[in-house]
Amino acid sequence: MMQRFLYCLPLFVLLFWALTVVVSLLWDFHPNTINLQKILVTPNLHALLGYDDLGREVFARLINGARVSMLVATVVTIITMLFGITVGLISGFYGGKVDRFVMHITDVFMAFPGILLAIAFAAVLGAGLGNLIIALCMTSWVGYARLTRAQALSLRNRQHVLAAESLGASVPRILFKHMLPLLAAPLVVEATYSIAGLIIAEASLSFLGLGIQAPKASWGAMLRDGVRYMLVAPHYVLAVGLSLMSLVLAINLLGDQLRDYLDIKVTIK
Repeated sequence: MMQRFLYCLPLFVLLFWALTVVVSLLWDFHPNTINLQKILVTPNLHALLGYDDLGREVFARLINGARVSMLVATVVTIITMLFGITVGLISGFYGGKVDRFVMHITDVFMAFPGILLAIAFAAVLGAGLGNLIIALCMTSWVGYARLTRAQALSLRNRQHVLAAESLGASVPRILFKHMLPLLAAPLVVEATYSIAGLIIAEASLSFLGLGIQAPKASWGAMLRDGVRYMLVAPHYVLAVGLSLMSLVLAINLLGDQLRDYLDIKVTIK
């Protein structure tokens, strides 16, 4: 019983944060309301997680920060998946000069840590939600492209692909109907890990002041503000840090479970 509960715990954590995001869309928690009489007040019955350095309720800002993190991660994942999968399919299908050109570009992006490239793009584009999404999109498509390209190379000479090509099927039809469905499992697993990484990246950029700007709530910005008061008001930084850890850990564990579920096991009798 306990083992089953621990197995389902990541799903419960993810559902909890998803539910809080939905509730925040329907009910305004007033996360930006300042009360100077409650600056850094510790948790109590009226505020379960206490107040921040401006007297704003930490729980209300956590919920809005979760909404921003999930929005950024979802939008960036969708955009990068569409672009990276398309690039990878074209590269693996055509091969030759097209494949070498695409791989040279991906090698350039992979030569630098992704977070450093995101910081550079965010610094050039400027702070803000839209520019943050653009900066993360520019650095997050490479993993999908390389994974799709490697799988497409192995599928290029499959009999059903050759048969469709010999029957005169168009290239888009071959790519997206005959090859892409066979790539769904590894791409879905890659997406789960990517979402967790994007949540960390958004928090990191906001922590550096290159992401979400005040007064909007962001977990990274809240961590930056909370670190200054860690010794006198540890509840602030602990609430944000544990929330970020719980969400990212839950998504990674769900990715592991999904990978094990989709893994094809062949039993030889």
